[in-house]
Amino acid sequence: MPGLISPILTASFQLKEVRAIFEYRDIPYLGSFKSNDDRLNQIWNTGAYTVHLNMQEFLWDGIKRDRLVWVGDMHPEVMTINTVFGKNEVVAKSLDQARDITPLPGWMNGISAYSMWWVLIHRDLYKNQGDLEYLRQQQKYLVGLLDLLISKTKDNKENLDGGRFLDWPSSENPLGVHAGLHAMMVMTLDAGAELCTILDEPAQAAKCKATSTSLKLYVPDANNSKQAAALLALSGLVPAEKANADVILKGGCDNFSTFYGYYMLQAKAKAGDYQGAMDCIRSYWGGMLDMGATTFWEDFDLAWTKNAAPIDELVPEGKDDIHGDFGAYCYKHLRHSLCHGWASGPTSWLTEHVLGVSVVETGCKTIRIQPNLGDLKWVEGTYPTPMGVVKIRHEKQENGKIKSTIDAPKGVKILR
Repeated sequence: MPGLISPILTASFQLKEVRAIFEYRDIPYLGSFKSNDDRLNQIWNTGAYTVHLNMQEFLWDGIKRDRLVWVGDMHPEVMTINTVFGKNEVVAKSLDQARDITPLPGWMNGISAYSMWWVLIHRDLYKNQGDLEYLRQQQKYLVGLLDLLISKTKDNKENLDGGRFLDWPSSENPLGVHAGLHAMMVMTLDAGAELCTILDEPAQAAKCKATSTSLKLYVPDANNSKQAAALLALSGLVPAEKANADVILKGGCDNFSTFYGYYMLQAKAKAGDYQGAMDCIRSYWGGMLDMGATTFWEDFDLAWTKNAAPIDELVPEGKDDIHGDFGAYCYKHLRHSLCHGWASGPTSWLTEHVLGVSVVETGCKTIRIQPNLGDLKWVEGTYPTPMGVVKIRHEKQENGKIKSTIDAPKGVKILR
């Protein structure tokens, strides 16, 4: 009847059983990283495991929610796969799916930057694996995509349409997004020129170089965006030391993101700030471990941890729920994925810059070993190549010099 308040009905029940299906790609961890710092070791392993769990039928961005191939997300994921697992069919399958469902002049996932990441992934994948037959399968689409990108420039500036996006935390800074997209255009056209030279497309390589040269005449301001500053440094538009000092260093790990944090680390390495990058890895990615993480998250802010309970505990009264109370944009509260491959950047970064492995000649035929131990006493690990696994150990001597022991398979030349 009107005016009456219905009683609240409650009920309790007992669960007899709960069933779940665990899908797991059974592949060996060929790459490894170990040092005298257990925190860095755990971070390396957690990044590897995060991507491993997302290597399902396709290389998904996150196994909780989207379960889709987001091509931009794939770049740090593919770098991790190259570092940990070597060649794996899930990478080509995912890249090809993105290509096949995105006829030109469309942008992959509706985002211009994600089509650019497709080019950059192919450059880095070919450099690591040296699979020319697979690269040739991309030739027609690659040339067409590069023509599309070249057409999206005006007055020496990027003039991209579609979704104008770097990552979510930078999305409210349009000037920063413009600076990042401009830098990405330079990076992508430079990579496109490399790939077109390999694919015997000299005219297209020349077009890419000419457009990149014109874009380099204009240097946009990062507008205090660490994402944009990182890309400006990596593209060579701004000296890495300046980008690091003026923008990335400010506030330490404040305004890092789990996705673009990888590129901030790369920019810091280019600036020679290896110790600063290692400190951010310990603080930012380690901050997730302190909150009970066993895989790295879609989003994270160190400020969340001030009054939060770890995710592996029931939240007591008066404490924040770090999963349910936080997150932003498309991943608010419990929608926030706690296993997201784009957050795995420290895994490949530590192998590249601390263990010191960089590929010089396509297919890992020549590898440079140049360690940067920072405050570490020793580091050792392995790196997978198409010819087998390279084994490496570095030890810091009392005089500060580093003693290296390297065992490489036949067919791999080592530069020190």
